[in-house]
Amino acid sequence: MPGDRVWLFDLDNTLHNATPHIFPHINRSMREYIERHLGVDKDEANRIRQRYWTRYGATLLGLIRHHNIDPHHFLWETHQFPDLQRMLVFEKPLLNALKRLPGRKILFSNAPRHYTKAILDLTGLGQCFAAVYTVESLKFQPKPMPAGFRALLHAERLDPRHCIMVEDSLPNLVTAKKLGMRTVLVSTNSRQPPYVDLKVSSVLQLPQRCGRL
Repeated sequence: MPGDRVWLFDLDNTLHNATPHIFPHINRSMREYIERHLGVDKDEANRIRQRYWTRYGATLLGLIRHHNIDPHHFLWETHQFPDLQRMLVFEKPLLNALKRLPGRKILFSNAPRHYTKAILDLTGLGQCFAAVYTVESLKFQPKPMPAGFRALLHAERLDPRHCIMVEDSLPNLVTAKKLGMRTVLVSTNSRQPPYVDLKVSSVLQLPQRCGRL
């Protein structure tokens, strides 16, 4: 594969497994934040969180648009972890797999900066990336919104046709594909939609299979 290729990697559920411990903690923290700041009960808070996530791709965006919530405060409050290292599910061989991939690598996450840095430090993943983009870097225009993608492409002076987006989220890959990128889905599901160029069950498989791109 040509060396001028640029890999854009998602973080949660792409480079580590956030489903068992981290995502339940974040979802609970977001629900409690909405309860406190919007003055609603638990059930209504859950409905609001899910509705905005479905509509905008991020609960945060709905809270900014409809409730004038301070995004910095929301992200700080909802991404506090009593023992993040214990909650992490990460495969160390993934570090070597990333190093074996030819081309530049950029992290592109909807997560906040302080949480992303903590994950990168605990896993050692920070050494693998030439640049890191979090939701603050993109002025709170999270994936799958095209504006966030375009902001990254402009800042890094990238041609989307030279980029490969590696993600667990199908809506994010739809946007990447529309912009002209190649797409890799990280999923154990057997389904491979037409806008996905390659499906792997783990990033560990990428060095062996990236030739198909």
